[in-house]
Amino acid sequence: MSWAMDELEARARRQLDKLSDVNERLSGIRVSETSPDGEVTAEVDGNGALVDLTFSDRLSRLSGKQVSQLVIATANVACQKAFTERARILQEFTEEFAGLVAPPGTGHNHSAAEGAEG
Repeated sequence: MSWAMDELEARARRQLDKLSDVNERLSGIRVSETSPDGEVTAEVDGNGALVDLTFSDRLSRLSGKQVSQLVIATANVACQKAFTERARILQEFTEEFAGLVAPPGTGHNHSAAEGAEG
């Protein structure tokens, strides 16, 4: 009985560690994108929120409408890249976590490395 409880506790610890790891990785996503002309640089987080926006000194030659379009286009590219990174991290997590939550004896292994084989 003690062995079963120890195994259950170890399994729960591995699951919590994996959840903590994915949360940290998602929180750490930052993507910076610069417009093709170098006028605007936008940085977004893993949720697509704009966290930094910088302009070159040459930006004053553009109209307000051009600036806004350039900001939106540049931030959009940064968001797409951030969401791609977020999806990659979540896909890896889903594959690894499946092995950690599978009931014992179902043919699924319990480690991330073994989970890819099982």
